Amino acid sequence: MRSRRGATRQPSACSPRPGYVLVIAEKPKAGERIAGALAQGRPVKCRWRGVPYWVLWRDGSTLVVAPSAGHLYGPYSGERGYPVFSYEWRPLWEFERGSAHLRKFHEMLARLSRGARLYVNACDYDIEGSVIGYMIIYMLGDPRRARRMKFSTLSPLDIRRAYERLEPLDREMVEAGMARHELDWLWGINLSRALMDAVRRASRRRVILSAGRVQTPTLVEAVRRWRERNLHVPKPRFRLRLRLEAGGVEFTAHPRGWEPGSREEASRIASELRAEASLRVSSAGAVERILRPPPAFNLGDLQSEAARIYGYSPMKTQSIAENLYLEALISYPRTNSQKLPPTIDYSWIISRLAALKAGGLGGLAARLLSEARGALRPVQGRKDDPAHPAIYPTGELPRRALSRDEWRIYELIVRRFLAAFSRPARVASTTLVLVDSRGREYEARGVEVVEEGWLAYYHYTRPREGLVPLLKQGEEARILGVSYSTEWSRSSVQLSKSSLVKWMESVGIGTEATRARIVEILFKRGYLESRGGSTVVTGLGEAVADTIEELVPIIAGPELTRRFEELLESIRRGARSRVEVVEEAKQAIRNVVEGFKSRIDAIGERLAVSMGLIEPESRCPICGRESEPGAPAGLCRLHRMALDRLASELPVIASRLGTNIRGALEAIARRGEAGRWVSEAARAALEVPELMSYLARRARPPR
Repeated sequence: MRSRRGATRQPSACSPRPGYVLVIAEKPKAGERIAGALAQGRPVKCRWRGVPYWVLWRDGSTLVVAPSAGHLYGPYSGERGYPVFSYEWRPLWEFERGSAHLRKFHEMLARLSRGARLYVNACDYDIEGSVIGYMIIYMLGDPRRARRMKFSTLSPLDIRRAYERLEPLDREMVEAGMARHELDWLWGINLSRALMDAVRRASRRRVILSAGRVQTPTLVEAVRRWRERNLHVPKPRFRLRLRLEAGGVEFTAHPRGWEPGSREEASRIASELRAEASLRVSSAGAVERILRPPPAFNLGDLQSEAARIYGYSPMKTQSIAENLYLEALISYPRTNSQKLPPTIDYSWIISRLAALKAGGLGGLAARLLSEARGALRPVQGRKDDPAHPAIYPTGELPRRALSRDEWRIYELIVRRFLAAFSRPARVASTTLVLVDSRGREYEARGVEVVEEGWLAYYHYTRPREGLVPLLKQGEEARILGVSYSTEWSRSSVQLSKSSLVKWMESVGIGTEATRARIVEILFKRGYLESRGGSTVVTGLGEAVADTIEELVPIIAGPELTRRFEELLESIRRGARSRVEVVEEAKQAIRNVVEGFKSRIDAIGERLAVSMGLIEPESRCPICGRESEPGAPAGLCRLHRMALDRLASELPVIASRLGTNIRGALEAIARRGEAGRWVSEAARAALEVPELMSYLARRARPPR
């Protein structure tokens, strides 16, 4: 008999007698790996309404490996309005849009659960995996007859070891995970309904808005960064560059600890230096630095490096890493750990990696084994994770050609892993301090890699090298040329998917598994957009964030969210109960909703005007936003802020350029380094006398 896809199977094998062990995997691909590793012989692949499951035999017992498709259950309430505090866990396909495909997984697991004598949660060993497996067992089976498999890789050895060492269900992890879902649901449904109700009351229009426990502080931070970037007033600096030669080596020097204060001064100093033949060395020195190897990646580090090197979004990197994990090529990627435990056979892994042909990785692995001579001791980072070690390659070799993106992430992980076992690098830094005839000091720096060490394995952080001759005090360097350039400052504020994930990690909100997904939700909701390779905040995102920040500030910052993150962690440690934490969250939500309702008309009007649902009394002539009361020429709040920034900076800019206020304004209006609102306000001021008069009154000469 043949299955739908043509694979031969035994009719009775796919309907085993009751009394088997049901092993629940998180996804079909993981289920296939687990079945293949545990089977003594070849597992029988079966299907139920297109969903695969596997029947196999091990040590005289029948095992059935059945996959989920991620979360099958979630909190649900049929209550209207807000606040809503009563809910129950139900199958997602019954109420969540886009979850219809989960029904066949749910029904397949319900069918197989009835004949099981033992249930094994073999989902990923993290909070999410613990909840996924537990809820299936709780709803469809019997948690009293359940055990937990714990593994960090899907390699056959790790899977078999985990099955041979079955543990009790990780109840604290389950409770913490369920509490996280319940808190996110409670905050999300109540805040979102409150926002939508406010807009409906003000505009009589129904719009879809969302807010959340982690989502809202992240949006507010994105808007803060967006505002700072658009309000950036660039300032000119004048950079002197001296091209020198000594001992047949050409090198470059720059002013040491000073710079020309104006264009006129830069031009004058350049002329004076061109009249001199050489500079005298006042001091010289060379320092050798030891660069310790970096630790193996955790997820945040991997996302950061993939963004820096390849421009990948955190979610893309996470998704690729999860695919590599499902292929059994790397360990579990959603980890915060930078540590590699001594229990792993690193010699075996690196020996296996030596067989890799592509990218030179095999040669690097062989080189490391030769250098280490059996002493493989990895560098350990500061961060740890109770569930999983740092990300490392399993030693399993790819069974198929990896895509370009997959190979890039895999190569990063392998190189970083090898570097963690390598020797420190040695870098020599040479510094020359030179003086001109007027006693002004200049500095030249050179860097040379003396010993590659770990840089041979992870070259992505190799310092840029440049030679500087090591001269003695009193010796001279010939001046070959002098030039100066005007450089305008750029905003140092970063706004990208990667920078937002870093921020979430730095303030302690979200988890390794959820941060990238939260940022993607902000894009999905239309609060953020990608334009020309940059992340921008939409008008809707500004409206929601500004309204919440001004009128409901308690949920705008990360403090309240971080407080509940700490409470969730206390559940995982067994110090608090899920019921206690959820009840505390309900009380916090009650307080927020009461404050919200007391200002609901103001909130609704602000949102409706910002979203263009109701007409403001007057509009900004530059952008069409609502005019701010008292702002010159009817500007909105943002362009009024830009005008005020200009007023405070223009005198300094004019002095440096050697021009007047209007000349400085003209320079800024055409600078690409200027924030968008600043350049718009500058152009408007050049055309509107009222705005120019406003600037002239407020601009104060520099002291």
